[in-house]
Amino acid sequence: MTDHATTPDPAVAPAAKEKVDTSVPASARIWNYWLGGKDNYPVDEAAGDAYAGAFPGIVTIARSSRAYLRRSIRHLVEVEGVRQFLDVGTGLPTADNTHQVAQRSAPEARIVYVDNDPMVLAHARALLYSAPEGATAYVDASLYDTDRILAAAAETLDLSRPTALILSGILGHVSDYEEARDIVRRLLAGLPSGSYLNINEGSRGTDPDYERAQDAYNETGAVPYFLRPIDQITGYFDGLDLLPPGVVSVPLWHPDDTTTGEPKPIGQHGGVGRKP
Repeated sequence: MTDHATTPDPAVAPAAKEKVDTSVPASARIWNYWLGGKDNYPVDEAAGDAYAGAFPGIVTIARSSRAYLRRSIRHLVEVEGVRQFLDVGTGLPTADNTHQVAQRSAPEARIVYVDNDPMVLAHARALLYSAPEGATAYVDASLYDTDRILAAAAETLDLSRPTALILSGILGHVSDYEEARDIVRRLLAGLPSGSYLNINEGSRGTDPDYERAQDAYNETGAVPYFLRPIDQITGYFDGLDLLPPGVVSVPLWHPDDTTTGEPKPIGQHGGVGRKP
């Protein structure tokens, strides 16, 4: 295990950025744009504006997903006592990244981020400002390479101790549902009893306008993202003990005093499960 924050060599960043394809929109950059971030290109802003023009509610979905992530991490730290996090498919750094939320409550928390987007790699240093008591690390790896993810994570995390696996808005990029479930199973197999799975994904069955907009986006040639029925999102938690209130629309998962108004269901569902 590393003793402190692990950072990529600064020399990596320029090379990584040169690999960024700015001719086609990227979902991570569009999501960052909807969250109010600046790490995107005109092609991403154009795609994000076109999507929001067809379905203005996408900005609410993006921000509600982020708010859910913040609440669920805080719950895992403060209620469940988790001190280790493996955040796979983290996306571009923005406000309240996993390590910021976790270390706000537990400075000794250790976090490993995983992504294989060259732009995320170029900005990875923003994910690595750990509290001195804890540690953060970034792993450049594909979601599909679960053995590499677990081996690299073990350099920073003690995988004999409970760890929270975070998969936020990433499994919808896996076109085959059974393959997505298998990725979850393989990652969880490398984590001990008492670990947690934290998922939130775009869903079908709540907002037909969202479904039409996403289906249309998938036909534009950009990297597709597949909304899934709620029962399939729940299926990722097979064999785990779901924490109350189960898999629900993300605004309804433990709303807190930062929630504005009465929470209303949207087409984004999530939950947290504990590995027996």
